[in-house]
Amino acid sequence: MKASDLFVKCLENEGVEYIFGVPGEETIDLTESLRKSKIKFIPTRHEQSAAFMADVYGRLTHKPGVCLATLGPGATNLITGIADAHLDKAPLVAITGQSALEKTHKESHQYIDIVTAFKQFTTWNSKVTRADFIPEIVHKAFDIATDRPGATHIELPEDVAGEETSKEPISKKVYPHTSVHDESELKRSAEMIKKSSMPVILAGNGVFREEAATELRKLVQFTGLPVVTTFMGKGAVAADDEHYLGSMGIKDHDHIMCGFEMADLIICVGYDYVEYSPKFWNPDKAKKIIHIHTDHPEIDENYMPDIMLIGSIKQALFNLRQQCEFTREMPDKFTKVRSRMKAEIEDYAEDLAYPVKPQRILSDVRECIDRDDILISDVGAHKLWIGRLFPAYEPNTIFISNGLATMGFALPGAIAASMIKPEKKVVAIVGDGGFLMNLQDLETAVRFGCNFVVIIFNDSKYGLIEWHERKAFNETMGIDFTNPDFVMLAQSFGAKGVKIESTEDLKPKLTEALEAGGVWLLDVPVDYSENIKLTEKLKDNYCEI
Repeated sequence: MKASDLFVKCLENEGVEYIFGVPGEETIDLTESLRKSKIKFIPTRHEQSAAFMADVYGRLTHKPGVCLATLGPGATNLITGIADAHLDKAPLVAITGQSALEKTHKESHQYIDIVTAFKQFTTWNSKVTRADFIPEIVHKAFDIATDRPGATHIELPEDVAGEETSKEPISKKVYPHTSVHDESELKRSAEMIKKSSMPVILAGNGVFREEAATELRKLVQFTGLPVVTTFMGKGAVAADDEHYLGSMGIKDHDHIMCGFEMADLIICVGYDYVEYSPKFWNPDKAKKIIHIHTDHPEIDENYMPDIMLIGSIKQALFNLRQQCEFTREMPDKFTKVRSRMKAEIEDYAEDLAYPVKPQRILSDVRECIDRDDILISDVGAHKLWIGRLFPAYEPNTIFISNGLATMGFALPGAIAASMIKPEKKVVAIVGDGGFLMNLQDLETAVRFGCNFVVIIFNDSKYGLIEWHERKAFNETMGIDFTNPDFVMLAQSFGAKGVKIESTEDLKPKLTEALEAGGVWLLDVPVDYSENIKLTEKLKDNYCEI
């Protein structure tokens, strides 16, 4: 059979449902083979969007999302989305075309050594130099992307794609990933928790990758341990659980840091360094740490675990619960931290000021979607408000670009979420700066009949940069811009657009949009003076309990 046909059969063998991408001259054999396949090819309007869609597919399903681009500029346009998946450990396989092998040793049109370039932000990648190698290369790319969640990459040169081969896909086998944790270490962990005066669980992104939220919740209910999540870990424990203290992720002296300052033992569950540096929550290196993760920890002077339970996070939590023969009462000081966290969003639920305060917007959004619906955050000042305050109740319902923190993530992410979870309400929250970075894929969303709402925090500025500049210098530079008419822009793409003219309008308009279906943009003027007010609130005296 033709090599491109074999390549697609190998993708089918790996269970691929969608491929997001932009076709090119050097990938026409592959796209022709896809035309005859059960795999659905989703043509996007930019390769970066395709990579973000594959990224969110991987986060939602825990199976590698797949994106496709041609050589040269097509491949380089994938970089941001692939790097995002790499740092946030979302399983992703990128496929790129390339010139014929005879051109790759010399200067030629559109040729760049993509395999070497992509090594910086993939766990593994390879060029296919013979058609017979395809089954092993494809299987390896998916195996690594799944086993060590992150991005892998395959380059398929155009001449290799047209070769003939007698090879067949490798029979796919599922190898159980089991861990036998040392019983003495489990007992030591339980004893350390029991003797600790103020232990806290720090739950991170790895809880979702390992589908370990249920076991974490059982441990929390059994032991009474308080829980803090990273921004990426939101929903690991429900926001209305009495043991939940809040989420941390900003460098200012946030309320959640009050809890960490009081804690003497941190039980890190699925916590990735890229989520929030330990130098912020363990600056004096005095806290004892239990590390529960699939991987050994990064070497960091502020993160030197006393105990490491390496392997299956789910199994480690189950085993640890068996060793814990105690139930703790929540210390009063932690209860005050939780109360303060809850009050921040509740206090603004009836605020009628216009432009709308970010806290009020998030309060309205939370009321309009169900506990297991999906919110996708772009990057900007709104991301910090979502990370700090937005209540998450179920695992894998809040999606944030955190490690790379890249603008333009949310719209493509919403497209993928709408396709994969059509039964869920999907809301994307974006800044006016980030939204315009990938707005072209509004057309993709409308073309494929997606259902979601984009809420634009509109302040005609790069609001997060203004926040940082004012904190540092009390002056700003290079942050102002003008915006198009977002209502007319939405309509030009075949979507629906609404300008929110008063604070009272937001909740009914959002409800209408979610119930009506289709693609909606809600243009919401936002009062970002709240950013500086928050900075003032987070001074050192804010941690007085």
